[in-house]
Amino acid sequence: MRTALITGATSGFGRAISFRFARLGYRLIVTGRRADRLAELAKQLRTDFSVEVISLCYDVRDNDSCTKAVQSLVENFRQIDILVNNAGLAAGAMPFEQSDLTDFDQMIDTNVKGLLYMTKLILPTMIKQQSGHIINISSIAGIEVYPNGSVYCASKHAVNALTKGLRIDLVKHGIKVSSVSPGMAETEFSIVRYHGDVEKAKAVYAGIEPLNAEDIADAVEFIVTRPAHVSINDIQLNPSQQANTYIIQKN
Repeated sequence: MRTALITGATSGFGRAISFRFARLGYRLIVTGRRADRLAELAKQLRTDFSVEVISLCYDVRDNDSCTKAVQSLVENFRQIDILVNNAGLAAGAMPFEQSDLTDFDQMIDTNVKGLLYMTKLILPTMIKQQSGHIINISSIAGIEVYPNGSVYCASKHAVNALTKGLRIDLVKHGIKVSSVSPGMAETEFSIVRYHGDVEKAKAVYAGIEPLNAEDIADAVEFIVTRPAHVSINDIQLNPSQQANTYIIQKN
């Protein structure tokens, strides 16, 4: 039985991926900052799929909290086969000179440092067992830069660079490293980006049919269900109305 740890599992991509993994019969460790949502998710996964689930409530931006959470795992959950670094966000959508340093810190600390903290903690077990799979949820913003998103784009470019670097470093240990880079996807992403302004968030997707969490879960499920000799390095997917980060055909 495979054991998977998913960060940012309380909503969006992470929640959808958790359900896909449960259908595959995986033992699950779901993590996030919202204890009530985590408890509800863990209960539903156990009820619907009869799988073993542990929920860990902490913030990936805090290395001490990450360390304590991983160290708290009981013995049969410590051999982690799949790590999904999903926790991430965009904060603000302004030109660089008008942007807020607090938003910069939040994006770098979550999207880059949180990924580093969790990967560093989980890798020793994967190296010891000479197998494992790390899946980093990146973004089209890690491939192309767009206006009013320079720091978010920089953080996701870092995710893509780290994914490639880890793949090079870890191939000798039999560890696969993959990334999924979605284009426009409607979850809580834009609500968070606009600091809770629901109307601004809705306007982002007006006139198009964006990706949704299930589309990204499809990609992740495809990655983890390939034969042992196959590694899907990267998947980049857009809505059909989106050509790149800024060419969008709206109805």
